[in-house]
Amino acid sequence: MSIKRRFEKWFYLDEEEEFQQEQPAREQQPTQEQQPRRAVARRPQAAETQQQPGTVVSLQSIQKSSKVVLFEPRVYAEAQDISEHLKNKRAVVVNLQRIERDQGIRIVDFLSGTVYALGGDIQRIGTDIFLCVPENVEVAGTISDFFER
Repeated sequence: MSIKRRFEKWFYLDEEEEFQQEQPAREQQPTQEQQPRRAVARRPQAAETQQQPGTVVSLQSIQKSSKVVLFEPRVYAEAQDISEHLKNKRAVVVNLQRIERDQGIRIVDFLSGTVYALGGDIQRIGTDIFLCVPENVEVAGTISDFFER
């Protein structure tokens, strides 16, 4: 039995066709009991709505959605805003030069946990400047370890 036939049988479409073919043979007016049933609206099946596995996707559309967000937090509470950007797969550069040292350490600890949970990476790129990236961003290269302390 073909798939088309199975769908027709499933949605009772074949019964309607048979019923409509029998009707013209009769000369009398159809009563309410004899009127054909209305066609059932057909819902798209899962196989019809899914994309093919070999679908080509433009790389330009992917690159345009990538963003780097710059932050200069003034209080520890802004660490949660920074982590929201990381969760939304955006790279974040955090400049901690305008915050007290102990608050900066707490922010770096918080962001380290966030990056670890997301499978990303955090790197120091300058004096009190950190780059946090989610798992979809790869960081290549290093910056020398000579920083003013």
